[in-house]
Amino acid sequence: MKLNDLAPAPKSTKNRKRLGRGVGSGQGKTAGRGYKGHKARSGGTTKPGFEGGQMPIQRRLPKRGFTNIFKKEYAIINLDDLQKFEQNSVVDEAVLIRAGIVKGKRAGVKLLGDGAINQALTIKVHKASRSAQAKIEAAGGKVEVI
Repeated sequence: MKLNDLAPAPKSTKNRKRLGRGVGSGQGKTAGRGYKGHKARSGGTTKPGFEGGQMPIQRRLPKRGFTNIFKKEYAIINLDDLQKFEQNSVVDEAVLIRAGIVKGKRAGVKLLGDGAINQALTIKVHKASRSAQAKIEAAGGKVEVI
């Protein structure tokens, strides 16, 4: 078999519809768009949510609340995530990113107390829950809030 012998399976491909190529083609003149109107024009497609002139649903429904543009979103880690670090090591945001625990750019790191920890670590985070601080200090480590 050679490259010039390759062809699609019989009847698996279909010729594209050639619009506007003369009246005898069956798709000439208006090219299947009909006479006049919005959809007969070039670029004549309705935007998403257009309901034929009826008041669209996003304008009919009442609006409530607001979005706080100053909201800070913290990367959340739990005590279970810190089990992979060695005894007496210093864990900060850069170390957590290198380890793949924290992904993406956030306002900082928040430590929560889910799980248990048995090695003494020095942890530098932006926020920490009381239960997480208590468990780390019980294991002989310390938490530094930056």
